[in-house]
Amino acid sequence: MSQLWQHPYVNVFKHFNLTSWKKSTKEGEVAGVMDKTMKCTVYKITGSIPAGNYIQLPKAQTQSLGLTGRYMYLLFKPVPTKYFVVHIDLATQDNLIVRVSFSNLFKEFKSTSTWLQFPFLCNASKGSVHAFAAVGGKDHSGPAPHATRWTVLCLDFNYILSMYLNRKFSYMKTIRLCANMVVKNIFTSDTLYDPGITLDQAKKAGLLDQGVAPMPREMGFPVLKGDYWHDHYDLIRFPSDGGKKPFDSMQYSSPTGKNTNNHRSGSPKRVSTRSVDVSKCVSDRVAMIHKLTEPKQKMKRRQVTSQLPSVGVDDMTVATDTQGEVHVFAHPEDEILVHQEGQTSEQVSKLSVPGSLGPRKIASKTLEPDPIMKLKRIIGFGGASFRDVLWSVDASNVVYPCHAVVIAMKISNGHQRFFIGHTDKVSCISLTGNSSLLASGQTGSLSAVRIWKFQTGECLAMCKTHVHSLHSLSFSHKGNVLCGVGKDGHGKNMVVIWDTSKVAKSREVSVMAKAHTDVEIVRMKVAAFDDTRMVSCGRDNIRLWRVKDGHLRSAPVNLGEHHTVEFTDVCFEAGYHADKDPTDRLVYACSRSGHIFEIELQKVSIQNVRRLLPTDTKPVKEKQTFRSGSGIGINCMTVNETFCVTGSDDGFLRLWPLDFAHVYLEAEHEGPVTAIDLTSDGLQILAGTAMGTLGTLDISTRAYTTVMRSHTARIADVAVDPYRKHMATVSEDHSIRVWDSETLQQLYDFSAPDECPCIIDYHPSRQVFACGFESGVVRVFNVQTTTMMAEHKQHRGKITGLVFSPTGDYLYSACSSGSLAHYDAMTEKYELLRLLGNTVARGIRHMPDILAISADGRRMAFIGPSEYTVCVVDAKSLDEVVRIDVTTFDVSNVCRSALDAAVRLYFAPLNVGHLIVITSSHKLLKFDARNGRIESEVGNIHRTGCSTLAVTSSGRHLATGGDKVIKIWDYNMKLDINFQVFIGHSENVSKILFTPDGQGLLSVGEAIYVWDFLASKPPSPTEGREYREKDYMQLQRNRSNNSLDELLERSVEDTGYLELPRRTPPRPISYNSHSRIDSRLDTRMDSCIEDLSSIHKVSNEDDDLVTGTTEREAILVGPELKTRFSEKHEESQDSEEDDDGVEPLAPSPQRQKHKQFGARKPGKKAPVVSPGAKREGETVKPSSHKHFQQREQTYGMAQRRYTAPPNQAGLKLKSVIGYNGNGRGNMVWHPDTGLFAYTCGCMVVVEDLNTGEQRHLTGHVEEISTMALQNDCQILASASGSFGLSASQICLWNLQEMTCHKVLQHHEHDIVSLAYSRDDRFLISVGDYRDCCVVVWSTYDYEILTSSRVTSPIHELKWDPYTVNEFASVGENGTVLFWLLDETTSEVCLNVHEAEVPEDLLQTHHMGSGAIDFTSMVYAGDSTLYASTNNGKVSAWDTRHNTCFMHWEADNCEIGALVCRGGRLLTGSTGRNLRMWSVVGVGEMRLPGEHNNMRGGGLTMEDEMNVDGEVVSLAFDEALDMGIVGTSSGTLWYINWPERTSIRLVSSHMSRVNGLSSCNSSHVASCANDGSLRVWSVEDREQLLQFQVRDQSCTCVAFAPSGPDTVTMTTVSNLEEAPVVAHQHLENKQLPQLVAGYSDGTVRLFDPNKVEMVLKMHPHAVSVTAITFSSDGRMIISGGSDGLIAVSSPTTGMTVRVINDHKGAPITNIDVTDKQDQDVGITAPLLWLATSADRRVSVWSADWSKDFCELVDWLTFPAPAFTPDGAVISKQDQGLYGNLPPSLAKFSPEEQDIIVYTGYGNQKHVQFYSLSQRKVVRTSALTHWSTCMDMSPNSLITLGANERLMKLMDYYEGSFQDFTGHNDSVTVVKFSPDSKYLFSVAHAEILIWEVNV
Repeated sequence: MSQLWQHPYVNVFKHFNLTSWKKSTKEGEVAGVMDKTMKCTVYKITGSIPAGNYIQLPKAQTQSLGLTGRYMYLLFKPVPTKYFVVHIDLATQDNLIVRVSFSNLFKEFKSTSTWLQFPFLCNASKGSVHAFAAVGGKDHSGPAPHATRWTVLCLDFNYILSMYLNRKFSYMKTIRLCANMVVKNIFTSDTLYDPGITLDQAKKAGLLDQGVAPMPREMGFPVLKGDYWHDHYDLIRFPSDGGKKPFDSMQYSSPTGKNTNNHRSGSPKRVSTRSVDVSKCVSDRVAMIHKLTEPKQKMKRRQVTSQLPSVGVDDMTVATDTQGEVHVFAHPEDEILVHQEGQTSEQVSKLSVPGSLGPRKIASKTLEPDPIMKLKRIIGFGGASFRDVLWSVDASNVVYPCHAVVIAMKISNGHQRFFIGHTDKVSCISLTGNSSLLASGQTGSLSAVRIWKFQTGECLAMCKTHVHSLHSLSFSHKGNVLCGVGKDGHGKNMVVIWDTSKVAKSREVSVMAKAHTDVEIVRMKVAAFDDTRMVSCGRDNIRLWRVKDGHLRSAPVNLGEHHTVEFTDVCFEAGYHADKDPTDRLVYACSRSGHIFEIELQKVSIQNVRRLLPTDTKPVKEKQTFRSGSGIGINCMTVNETFCVTGSDDGFLRLWPLDFAHVYLEAEHEGPVTAIDLTSDGLQILAGTAMGTLGTLDISTRAYTTVMRSHTARIADVAVDPYRKHMATVSEDHSIRVWDSETLQQLYDFSAPDECPCIIDYHPSRQVFACGFESGVVRVFNVQTTTMMAEHKQHRGKITGLVFSPTGDYLYSACSSGSLAHYDAMTEKYELLRLLGNTVARGIRHMPDILAISADGRRMAFIGPSEYTVCVVDAKSLDEVVRIDVTTFDVSNVCRSALDAAVRLYFAPLNVGHLIVITSSHKLLKFDARNGRIESEVGNIHRTGCSTLAVTSSGRHLATGGDKVIKIWDYNMKLDINFQVFIGHSENVSKILFTPDGQGLLSVGEAIYVWDFLASKPPSPTEGREYREKDYMQLQRNRSNNSLDELLERSVEDTGYLELPRRTPPRPISYNSHSRIDSRLDTRMDSCIEDLSSIHKVSNEDDDLVTGTTEREAILVGPELKTRFSEKHEESQDSEEDDDGVEPLAPSPQRQKHKQFGARKPGKKAPVVSPGAKREGETVKPSSHKHFQQREQTYGMAQRRYTAPPNQAGLKLKSVIGYNGNGRGNMVWHPDTGLFAYTCGCMVVVEDLNTGEQRHLTGHVEEISTMALQNDCQILASASGSFGLSASQICLWNLQEMTCHKVLQHHEHDIVSLAYSRDDRFLISVGDYRDCCVVVWSTYDYEILTSSRVTSPIHELKWDPYTVNEFASVGENGTVLFWLLDETTSEVCLNVHEAEVPEDLLQTHHMGSGAIDFTSMVYAGDSTLYASTNNGKVSAWDTRHNTCFMHWEADNCEIGALVCRGGRLLTGSTGRNLRMWSVVGVGEMRLPGEHNNMRGGGLTMEDEMNVDGEVVSLAFDEALDMGIVGTSSGTLWYINWPERTSIRLVSSHMSRVNGLSSCNSSHVASCANDGSLRVWSVEDREQLLQFQVRDQSCTCVAFAPSGPDTVTMTTVSNLEEAPVVAHQHLENKQLPQLVAGYSDGTVRLFDPNKVEMVLKMHPHAVSVTAITFSSDGRMIISGGSDGLIAVSSPTTGMTVRVINDHKGAPITNIDVTDKQDQDVGITAPLLWLATSADRRVSVWSADWSKDFCELVDWLTFPAPAFTPDGAVISKQDQGLYGNLPPSLAKFSPEEQDIIVYTGYGNQKHVQFYSLSQRKVVRTSALTHWSTCMDMSPNSLITLGANERLMKLMDYYEGSFQDFTGHNDSVTVVKFSPDSKYLFSVAHAEILIWEVNV
């Protein structure tokens, strides 16, 4: 009712009393003049700058006109030869303000999410010279002509907002008329007025019924009697039918007649489709297109009478159309087709009668549902700034900006709410004290402040006081005042104070005060105790502000000597004290230099200054910093009543008391902490970093939770793994990240510091993705192992296209230089099959959609060879099939200077069969993918270009990205409005793709946007398993009463409805002569063949699509059909009997109860059990961590080896350092006997926990995967897989004799599980995913009793300890199998029952179709079995009925180990969590009515403990009080739950060990690829200390020369007679210093005694490959992979000498001799040598005290021109050295002038070179190429080989012995200095040998 005053129209100038200028404002040259034509006063607006001369209504932008009229009429005349601009602000129904601007200054249409700019084409006066000159002109834009006319401009706001932004108009807020124009008035109305007709004419034409009326007198222009209105004035409607360019412009459209009633219907036109034969020549195709598109001849109309006599037709209906014609219908209930002739084409409309036939009566069809998409989550943080993160008042939500969106995330569940409306990146946010209002400001040239209602997300007001660069906002505590800081038009800082007290009620915001200042302001905050007081800080200043009497004044704080400090944050002292003045408090400020200032508010003076300095006790952190400084640069701070929190550049968040005496708590982050906030209770801290991470810290528990991780630069591409619910992104921040698509947490991060990834694609089935880089490199990564599988460098330009074939057989890549590569994805190294140059279009304009491949993988399309053509080729051979020239389809404008080019490609699904091409003129072309014929064309899909597109798998919808928006289209383009527009991106969209399940959409650009796609509705809850079973049983009950035809019809319909994937391929059917079927059955089968052939139906929207298939399945007919039907009926009968007694139970919040079944039927012979049968299809590695997968290796065990008898062996294995964290269940501990055994590589280590003594069981050749211990502890079984010539084997060890009792062989691949029965009569072994074989062995004679195969891989199998001959297994795809070993028959057989898993337990995630896997299981004593899943759930099963009766969420990640003892359950997960659960009374849950009456407290978590890796093995005592836990990080922990203690028993490396160094026989140091440097005690194998460097590999290590073993301490006592001198010899326990080289070229010096890093140097630009100290310890000599040798000082850290003689080949080793002044025929104070990979050895003489170093000899050893495997060596290949054995040289400790050398050559041997004779004096033959070498003083040489052998050779005789025990190539061997021990390394295993020679 409040809007009735606006009808029928509103005179805006009169309503707002424009003459008084009280409710409006004018600026510049605005004057009222008398116009002779209008005969009244008009307003003339002139001036050279339109923005400075205008009329604005209302007066302030914070006010609103509130005009709701749909149409606005502007009565104006442009000033000749000038430009004018009009701005109109419109409000949408969702409270978004959109600005609509039009001007003759605009050349083309432009749009953003909140701004539309339309060109205005001025029309010259009719009959003038300019009107005649404009005829035939091409460019109609520009200034107004010399002769202009008065114009009525009619704008349809409903159409403008719905067509261009997909929004609904609410009201007009403001309007600004800018120079140069003459304006009479403005009117708004809901009526469409036509000035060219009278009231009588409108009535006769029936226009009044259509909402068209003559223009009122108040709005009209004066017209003389008898004159025609259009002869004197112009009427411009928008949208218009004008044909001038540019399109989407406001232009004059001449009327068709004097009494025209040709009014627009308001619906967009549809472009008709055209078919073009691309096989014809270009001229024929162009001619054909002209023929198809030329207008048809108009049909002659016949005049009919308006009335017809009655002829006796009862059903006849008479209808009249808008043209006055009469149509007679004999059947009015039917729809009719009416042909309407237009100007250029004939339109066909479908109507219903009776009614009018006019087009305005047709209901418009739009895309449904509306909206069709909803934003779900955004992965991103920051954008313009990382400085603002906020808590809500109840600490339930965190608020932070993400580019142009403000996000409120609920901490408990991750749900996000979005505040969308900004047009540029959000730079600052602020909340009121009660979190009722939220203010957000955007940066850029058009800064704006939006005030939101926080709970609802409604935008209450928008302020535009600042001109640009808004960067700080602060709300007062009560929300009455808002303070903002930005810059004005002159670049000065401007502070504005807004009054926001009325914004919640009346949406009014006014400026309270404003001030300009020259000082820099970084932060400004309003005091919580006084809304009129503020404080600000910036470079060199802190100011206190106050608002008084409408003025804003400031007072600077005298900083004194600190006047050059750069301040970063400021805050007021918190708390309220009743006995103190509110202003008697402190202000805290922090700085970039680490200073914290305490300032007295009343005195405006500094009270205290403190500086935070880094401590020297911790290693220097190498992190990204904003600016360097000697102090800890503090970026942000916040204060409450108790403590202060600071965030600094070194990545630490620190919690301080208010006196800053010490640190309460500190948390380290990956990058500088830039934003912090405290909850109101002070218990939680929110922190944001410059690396895009957001996290919360619980102060009470000290638990840190990462809320959000994000890229820090633009995201270029995204790919989805459909089976594992992962998505991968590449970004310009040089990182590749893998995300969990459900939790949106980051799983993996692949960084490429030197290269920028630009495109990515996931393998369709494997956990592998391919990535292209800007350097032209294509790399393939394995996500599970985080390793690189293949690398190709064939391309010479940036990778622009990368795509896997849908079957995963091939990979294709294209680059900016025009080359196309074809790879074989079935091979391990992705071998290159074909490389074609100059094939694809050059440049980066087309990425990432330059390549497209069809859904069946048969065809591939690409843009090329030029950008004007698209080629379709055979995907296997790359032979061209079709070539399309896109320039021939651009015939709409023959005058274009530039040809149309293809910029994007996409293959639509097979059921559509289209190839979609996006062109440079913003057209979308659909071609028939088979023959290249054009099917349809859609123009102007985006205004500035389409950057990406995607089509749903059903072919119903199309998504495009461009203009910073996403459009969802109806694919067939048959609606009146074919698309919906969605905003949210602040930059252009890089990539769009639909999720594999069709339920969501991903869009990436500045962040990752996850949308819910609402058109694809999931099945309703009733469409589950119960409903289908009920429907199937209904079919069975009606079987006796229905005919076969009816049953067939229902069964076929049910088959289509079940929507289940097919388990087996269709069987071939042979039809005999008597197999016939009548036409009626044949017809039914043909009509349903499509449903039978479909495998997946994703959504309901597929139902009305016709999906054709090329291969149809066989349909059984005749007797075969009846036989199959009877079998199916019998199976349904069994299933019905099994489902008797189903009782649905309501689930509880914590635990869910499932269906109860009757007594278990005797198990059937499982259909999956088929001895000797093989599974068909390709095997896919399970994604579960539980399933063992052997570490990748290259070399197997040498088949020829020479080992000595034990009593003659020169070495004896003493101990092993390491535990294989890659194994599963590979540790056993028996609490009664104390037996403790674990695996390391291919050996079993039996260790005495009391003495630490080790015994070793050697016999395996490959990596041991699992173990099992007999119940009597007499026999231990261990299993290993196969590799090369080594077969899979099970070793049975006699623990009393420590010998191998038996070796069993049956499996082809790895063995994942071993289990002994409770009476130890049977042993079961389970093969891995490639085998899936369950084998039962008899422990009496170790013969196979029976075996069977299963369809899904098994992850764990265990015997039931409480029943006889029963066991269970769990595995992939949610399989739980209950087995029975049947010994009642003559042959032992296996019976199996596959348990039904509840639907809610198998709920899949949002993305992907991967099933839930069961990973672990354990039996309890009350007929209960517990099974865990890979998503953290634990389910309880009744073993009597094989049913699941409850489950709960025990962890948030995969649970890989379970132990249950006496009502307590222990779970171990991949998230490094050990959790103890009380499960007392859980067994009672299976009883009816007992699910809410659990005794003993029910299901509770008693305790929790964290370890250092994924839990892979567990062993505990009967009370679960103490036990041993093995982790994937190679650590074994002793756990004591009552004392809550954990002790590390065994620790080890898990990554490759690169180097060893020993300073004495007691200690050894090792370094590894994970950046760790560890020092071990040799006797007890204890890890003494560890130095860790992140993100780098430690490549080499060396101890400094050792000092004396003893130290003499002298004591002098002065007695009366004479002094007494006493000497005491003490053992020197100090360890020498350690030096290590790293992969980034750095060298670090460590002091192991102080456990600190002493020095860090960077002498190399590449990886350091060898390092050592000089003999005197004065220098560090290091070599790099580029061949440069650096000599550095360990005292100063300076590099004193660089030797480049070996440049070009990596340095393989450096050796020094400690013998001075050797007599070797040369001057040699101290000798050292260096060896490079090109078989060159340089020998140097040095005296470092005198800075002397010179080359004394240079050795070069010959080698053949091919590698050991026969491949020819290319000198240009920089990686050739990696394929050759390394070159190694050492000084002989036996002979002074001998250098011992081994490396690649003509023969395998060790050469002895004499320095004095300058020749090789002798050689010793080898059986294998050596990978490492060392020498001892007692005439021994040790060498390692790739074939897992270690050789011990006699120095003089050359005889040798081979030693085995390693599971990989031996890469490092090292003697201890006293030659007592020999250390050897293979991958991560360190073996310690005693030297017996």
